[in-house]
Amino acid sequence: MTVALAVAPHPLLHLRAVAAEFVQPLGAVATPAAIRALLAPGATSPMPAPDDELRATIRDLLRHAGFKPTGRSKPSSEYLLRAAEEGKLPVVNAAVDAGNAVSLHSGLPISVVDLGRAVAPLRVEVTAAGAQFVFNASGQTIDVGSLLGLVDATGPCANAVKDAQRTKTDASTTRVLALLWGHRALQARVDQAALWLGELLAEAQARAVDVTVG
Repeated sequence: MTVALAVAPHPLLHLRAVAAEFVQPLGAVATPAAIRALLAPGATSPMPAPDDELRATIRDLLRHAGFKPTGRSKPSSEYLLRAAEEGKLPVVNAAVDAGNAVSLHSGLPISVVDLGRAVAPLRVEVTAAGAQFVFNASGQTIDVGSLLGLVDATGPCANAVKDAQRTKTDASTTRVLALLWGHRALQARVDQAALWLGELLAEAQARAVDVTVG
């Protein structure tokens, strides 16, 4: 199986995509202890710790087309850092936990999408002004207009701030697509994080899936 992903030209984006297929639905896959440990306060990792300069660079990427990455619309990686410091980072499932671990330690926002719920074709682009989607089970919405993100045949479904509820993983998920939202100035870091994420998914007994980016 190959996942096709179109990426619109963008002067700042360095995107990496990692896809994987689990041998069982995620509800039957335990998050490995090594991944759980990475989510604990004070955990160390192979990645250099993120700093204020990195966070500013990520925000520059998101605000390029006019989006304001502040307040409730701050990058998801900043939310993870705060939650981890407070000991409030939950264990969700093997796929999301692996993505959260890499995002937390790399400082890069990472989306994890259920490929069984996303409707092809898939494209990364800046969404139109006024675009929005529901991002949680309570039905709350977020305005994602002018924000770089993943769009499927139904509309915007993931970005560096929040992912749409309709394409989030659940207990039935078997195939996932993870997107690492990186700035060109952080290319080496993004590539290292993508490689590490692939290794963590393999620890959870997931098989790598080819992604064709065009």
